[in-house]
Amino acid sequence: MTPRTSCIVLAVAFATVTPARSGHESPVYPSFYPQEIELTAVAPDRAAGLLLSGKIQAYVGNAPRFATAPPNSIDSIESLGSFVVVRVNPASPKARDEQSACAIAETVVRDLAGKGGVLVAHPYPVTPFNGDYLHYVDLAEIAKARVLGSGTSDVQLKVRTDGNLASSMVRAAWRTQDPDWDAEIAEFDAADFIGRASVAINGWSGPAWLRTGWFQAYLLLGDLPGNEGLRQKVEPLLQRLTSVTYANSVERINLERSLVSTLTGDCRTRVAGYTVKREYFSTEFTAGIENIAYDSVTGFNSPMFIRTVKLKDFPWNGWLTLGIDAAPKAAWNPIAGFTDNFGRLMWSAVGDPALIPSPNESAWMLNRISDVKPGTKQ
Repeated sequence: MTPRTSCIVLAVAFATVTPARSGHESPVYPSFYPQEIELTAVAPDRAAGLLLSGKIQAYVGNAPRFATAPPNSIDSIESLGSFVVVRVNPASPKARDEQSACAIAETVVRDLAGKGGVLVAHPYPVTPFNGDYLHYVDLAEIAKARVLGSGTSDVQLKVRTDGNLASSMVRAAWRTQDPDWDAEIAEFDAADFIGRASVAINGWSGPAWLRTGWFQAYLLLGDLPGNEGLRQKVEPLLQRLTSVTYANSVERINLERSLVSTLTGDCRTRVAGYTVKREYFSTEFTAGIENIAYDSVTGFNSPMFIRTVKLKDFPWNGWLTLGIDAAPKAAWNPIAGFTDNFGRLMWSAVGDPALIPSPNESAWMLNRISDVKPGTKQ
């Protein structure tokens, strides 16, 4: 069956409420869950007009193209956009050893940092958008001072690029598509590689460490073909974290820091920085929405957005229409499908996990509420 570019999800929210005394409200409210959600693939050049006319309440993905500055009734949220990564070619004659490889990587990173624009210079794989950034902030500042400090960029390199952003940042004298390149600049969408590593089935979402900074760093820098030495250092730390082989939270945080430090200690792959994604929604009364929650890494494409968003023209339920910037491409099933952005957003609406991501942190929160009496076993 060929997936349609627009789908309607019907949802009925049930809640068990205890009798309330006269003059008192129920202490627990069910979600403001819309009774109907429509997801429509819309190109960015059409999304602005649909937002302004109230045809969609929010646009998930790349920013829509407004002809002029949007009115006050159009608001936006910010989340982690993408990472810009520098890879050193191990076959390059200029990367004879670890020291020369580091020199190449850091030269390219410094040059990119001086370009300004949309790139936030941040040569560390954990960012302020990660809920556990405070565990790494000292290490990130040390890396920034060391890599972005004084150093020469007056060298001749052959740098190839992958993606429009990378192509726009590399200096013309370095740009090449020759097979004997020295370094490569690539862009990785943060929401995409976090989404591809996630599993949501049978009321379970995970893995539990999905939204942690150390796991993000591993996804970015841990694919190390041909670097067996680094892999041997990383795997024991990864095994202890994923098997919960530590005594307390202090030991866990130290393991996480050690893992990220090990990954960033190799110069063959270096993070240059990140971009910020801005997603827009309508706050107009009565066609807009309110009570917005979102994920600091994946933005609107998260179950917390679907489960908290409230339509302004309905006190409880209503009809929510969302635009998304890409048509569905993956299979529609919870075993091997829903692996693209459209599918993940749809599964956020129709799935019913026990836990959903908690905003602005790497932890999880309850999606269901149970009236558990003290001393009872469930």
